[in-house]
Amino acid sequence: MIEYKNVTKKYNGNIGIEDVSVRIEKGEFVFLVGPSGAGKSTFVKLLLKLMDADAGEIFFNGYDVTKLQSIDIPRHRRSMGIVFQDFSLLPKKTVFENVAFAMEIIQMPRKAVKRQVPQMLDLVGISAEAHKYPAQISIGEQQRVALARAIVNNPSVLIADEPTGNLDPETGWEIMRLLEQINRRGTTVLMVTHSKEIVNAMSKRVIAIRDGHLVRDERSGMYHPEDDSTEADQNEELFEI
Repeated sequence: MIEYKNVTKKYNGNIGIEDVSVRIEKGEFVFLVGPSGAGKSTFVKLLLKLMDADAGEIFFNGYDVTKLQSIDIPRHRRSMGIVFQDFSLLPKKTVFENVAFAMEIIQMPRKAVKRQVPQMLDLVGISAEAHKYPAQISIGEQQRVALARAIVNNPSVLIADEPTGNLDPETGWEIMRLLEQINRRGTTVLMVTHSKEIVNAMSKRVIAIRDGHLVRDERSGMYHPEDDSTEADQNEELFEI
């Protein structure tokens, strides 16, 4: 489903990632870990075609992302859902409107919007807040809205960048349970995280990147001490998602 073949990306001669090869199968739940500046954001941004690789190939659902033409990039990105640490909700739109917006920008019929948005709000447990604005709901509820928006178009992959980073532990675990539920529905989940507690407790696949190189790929992996190292390529930090 997702495959990197000898992929390299450098910034002014500094390594973003170098000669990375890895394959993620459909339906997997994968943690992407590593110190700040290790190459995690480069890995994700190359998949999203937010930047071009210097060498290698990246395959997604059977096609080569590195060869996509500009006209095809929006459609490619729409096949993925993305959740950020800061939620990125539209403050002047209600909960319902925030989720509906993801469907409206791809010109989904109004009937489909009215049917699907309530289903997603129910899935993430926030139906009662549908007509409230982001400022009127809690931080955890805002993250639930972001999740609903990310999956409303039934993406084949959900990319979650530190989705629990701004949450208290209890709310963070609620979000993780939702991610597991979404994964069980068939969506591949790629989660960038620094949370050793979550990684160790969930026992999912762990891909570790350090200094631009893939240094570990473990099924039912754990968070290792070196994953917290502060050694980093400063150039990579300019591109952190």
